[in-house]
Amino acid sequence: MEFLSNKPLLITDTILRDAHQSQAATRMTTEEMLPALEILDSIGYYSLECWGGATFDACMRFLNEDPWERLRKLKQGLPHTKLQMLFRGQNILGYKHYADDVVDLFCRKSIENGIDIIRIFDALNDVRNLEQAIKSTKKYGGQVEATLSYTSSPIHNEAYFVKLAKELEQMGADTICIKDMANLLLPMDAYSLVKALKETISVPIHLHTHNTSGTGDMTLLMAAYAGVDIVDTALSPLANGTSQPATESLVATLRGTVRDTGLDLGKMSVAAAHFRKVAQRLKEDGILDPKVLNVDTNTLLYQVPGGMLSNLISQLKQAGQEDQYYDVLAEIPRVRQDFGYPPLVTPTSQIVGTQSVMNVIMGQRYKVFPKESKALLRGEYGALPGEVNPEVRIKAGIAPEDVITCRPADRLEPELEKYRAEFKEIAKSDEDVLSLALFPQVAPKFLEQRDHPEKAAATAASVSSSTADGVRSISVVCEENIMKNL
Repeated sequence: MEFLSNKPLLITDTILRDAHQSQAATRMTTEEMLPALEILDSIGYYSLECWGGATFDACMRFLNEDPWERLRKLKQGLPHTKLQMLFRGQNILGYKHYADDVVDLFCRKSIENGIDIIRIFDALNDVRNLEQAIKSTKKYGGQVEATLSYTSSPIHNEAYFVKLAKELEQMGADTICIKDMANLLLPMDAYSLVKALKETISVPIHLHTHNTSGTGDMTLLMAAYAGVDIVDTALSPLANGTSQPATESLVATLRGTVRDTGLDLGKMSVAAAHFRKVAQRLKEDGILDPKVLNVDTNTLLYQVPGGMLSNLISQLKQAGQEDQYYDVLAEIPRVRQDFGYPPLVTPTSQIVGTQSVMNVIMGQRYKVFPKESKALLRGEYGALPGEVNPEVRIKAGIAPEDVITCRPADRLEPELEKYRAEFKEIAKSDEDVLSLALFPQVAPKFLEQRDHPEKAAATAASVSSSTADGVRSISVVCEENIMKNL
């Protein structure tokens, strides 16, 4: 087989974000990153993915760190390498839709504080939920990496993704990312999809996958043969399993070919030596469970991402129903079909997973609908890709005329000034306002500790419960729903 491109393959390393998010619940600290920045900056990566996703929440909730300060330190220590973040479209980094003015300010502040590339995705592939983030990123000089949330279903075929990519290119995408969050994109399908995309659109193609089902390395190699421009990998100490395939392995595989990355394995070895110590600390603290390194082919059978499996196990333990695990796994594809085949990625993965848990442990399908399920079926998160089972929608108490057909954010009034007024006693900057708007149950306590360490035990009880509603970790909300209905 011949390579369909003779250009060097570009590498984005995820060691500073998705690698430890996937394996160790995003618990690597900034101080553990800083000693490796000089060597990482010298390797020659296309970019380093280092921010967004769950890092924002985890910094404040678990590490007592300011995520904005982390970004500034990373920018200072990585002057020659583009910094990349993951952004949930109209959800930003939270768990509900925010008004356009909040999305705009977050894009602006991310770029001002050091982000070069914003990877923008929507859980439903509803391009209307990407519009504002794309406009704002371009307005403030950032690079837009618009994303295809990859999944498979009767409607999610190659033609679907090629059409979606063309639409995103027309919306202003500088790069198109195939985001294979559950490692469902098999090697030969990756070759075919990348080839079709290269024949249809003119912007670069960036492939993101994991190695949960053990096919990630082969998927990246076949994509390289098909002409993919950029791929995500992770340095070996936090690679594979639920993380990305190992950077060093792919670099070595392509050495001497027309797609040789040109990256220095010796420098990677130095960086890896540092991160092995970090990985060991995470293991000793019980945060990095060796189970996440195992191949789990249930991903291919049930299309369940690794992080979603962890949530399901936690939910069933809370309910004392661990023996129902495989019944729940079997229920997930059925619920997904009833709900119109949403890709399983935050927040839809947690919503579909929790509905499946409830269907099983209640002994009757759809006896109970969490409000998140109703919101999804009502269209509050956007248009579901396929046809929703009308009987299920009726059981949820949603009439056809109640379904939202407009862009969900069009129903939201501007929110920014409301947040600035609400948090004026706590926030010292627009960055603080954004932290509080996205995580109003976590950020007040963090800011109190940051600004008044002598009052570390105090909490900012003045935050309104109305603002906090709906933005707690959706996994926590889902577990509460299960326990409440037992």
